[in-house]
Amino acid sequence: MSNGFSSLDWFVFAAYFLVLAISSYLFSQFKVKSARDYFVSSNTMPMLAVAVSIVATSQSAATFLGVPEFTYVHDFTFIGFYISALLAVVFISVVFVPKFYKYKVVTVYELLQTRYGESAKKQAGLMFLLGRIMASGARLYIGALAVSMILFLDISFMHMLVSIILLILGALAYTYFGGIKSIIFSDVIQAATYVGAGILVFWYLYVSLHNVDILQVLQTHNKLHAIDTSLDGKFSILALFSGWLLLNIAAFGLDQDMTQRVLSCKNKNDAAKSLILSIIFTIPIVLLFLGIGALLFVHYQTSQVTQNFQGESITIFMYYILNEMPSGLRGLVTVGAIAAALSSTNSVLGAMASVTVEDLYRPWKMQKNPNTDEAHFLKASRNAVLLFAVILALMAIISYFWQRESELSLVSFALGVMTFAYTGLLGVFFSAVFTSRGSTKAVPFALIGGFISVLALQPYTFGIHIGFAWQMVLGTAVSFLIMQRDKGD
Repeated sequence: MSNGFSSLDWFVFAAYFLVLAISSYLFSQFKVKSARDYFVSSNTMPMLAVAVSIVATSQSAATFLGVPEFTYVHDFTFIGFYISALLAVVFISVVFVPKFYKYKVVTVYELLQTRYGESAKKQAGLMFLLGRIMASGARLYIGALAVSMILFLDISFMHMLVSIILLILGALAYTYFGGIKSIIFSDVIQAATYVGAGILVFWYLYVSLHNVDILQVLQTHNKLHAIDTSLDGKFSILALFSGWLLLNIAAFGLDQDMTQRVLSCKNKNDAAKSLILSIIFTIPIVLLFLGIGALLFVHYQTSQVTQNFQGESITIFMYYILNEMPSGLRGLVTVGAIAAALSSTNSVLGAMASVTVEDLYRPWKMQKNPNTDEAHFLKASRNAVLLFAVILALMAIISYFWQRESELSLVSFALGVMTFAYTGLLGVFFSAVFTSRGSTKAVPFALIGGFISVLALQPYTFGIHIGFAWQMVLGTAVSFLIMQRDKGD
């Protein structure tokens, strides 16, 4: 086991946090006059910055460390997920984005208000919040695990707590004052940081294997497959164009965490371009990290590797960081993991605050006092960001204890909760956009119906083993059919 951070690593670490401090101060100077300004920058954000921000938001610490694991164990077929995502964002750009801009929404759930009334908007917003608190709390926990392992070489509670607080404070520094504008520009910095770290690791591994015929080794072990033509593979063509396509439509079009930045573009054309560009940018980045996994396979092919750290299962990339990463590069990879964790945490604070204030609090407050000014809602927006920072930190702490006490991994469940929520949202939105059926009364039943359908199909519920893609298809179908039972309001 390596002895931890060298002075060079600490220098890299300190330099990164100096950049964080300076940039967060500069971004906090943005003039924010209203809640709309705070949440969607009053539609003034440049398309390219939004595209890069979407890339950063979609890549968490779990992705940063987990994507190389896929090629190490399997092959390159995971890239199919992003081919599916490209189709999904084209669909979203044609079907949803024009409607978002037509109604000038601040949250995607406001679109439901035009069809099924205000209660539908609130119910969809609550479904999003429930899933996001659990999923993003678990993401924060995974990011903190990585930071604690690398920084402190253990995962004791106090070191985990320090890591959680470090990530939350970093996310708050960008989100609290400047809102979405600050989040988007900070995401550009985070994306450059973790992609830069990935390129250096790839180069270092490649150079260290200079006497090895890398392609020959990968070919011999069937590691170069990129297309799965089987019928039951996790990323088979059938799965990519069914369940994974639905998942990507929900993630990029119906999840406020991702779509908030799309709603900040100047117009619907820029919004559509930013979505499509984000996936075009993401594909080579994912190939880079899949490439790291392939090189790690070649590096370790004759070694016995125990992918375990103090009882915690770790990825091969984390094993390499902990045991073999050279001085300086270890510091850079640490800030890469932190950058990936920050870019997904700061965005979710803004997204959850926007749904809470715009979909739930504003209608209630305006009904109570129609003369409430924007300064009040701006203050409420910042308070909501603080509240969710505390809630996510608590969820990460719960994940830490649950992981040690329960056979059912809360982290696996929590990361999956958002996909459970997606099926209900897909069914309701598809009904709203493509049919004249459905009603206000049917919305909560459809949202819950989709959630329960996917929950019932989990192996830990009734022992049913069915591929994830089919869980998405069946859950969405149940939710959609519940909406179709009603002839409409």
